[in-house]
Amino acid sequence: MQISTTDFIPNKEIAHVIDIARGSTVRARNIGRDIFATFKNIVGGEISEYTKLQAEAREQAIQRMINDAERMGADAIINVRLTTAMVMQGAAEILAYGTAVKLN
Repeated sequence: MQISTTDFIPNKEIAHVIDIARGSTVRARNIGRDIFATFKNIVGGEISEYTKLQAEAREQAIQRMINDAERMGADAIINVRLTTAMVMQGAAEILAYGTAVKLN
């Protein structure tokens, strides 16, 4: 599956636009990470526990978007975007979405 943040795939022609492909995940903090984050917040620096949590969530959302596009029979996903939103205190959704297309 080819993925692009642009509205085209280099050296390919889009034969057909299928639909929006999307994938999301909702992740919550946990007490173990919160304890380490609190200490890190006091001394400063990157909160690597949350960085890792967000990276895993992004990868899962992207993979779910790819799976959605494959179910539609797409060859590629163009105009891919990522967004996040707080769902509740301590939990956030990561959404990956783009346009599923067939290529010539």
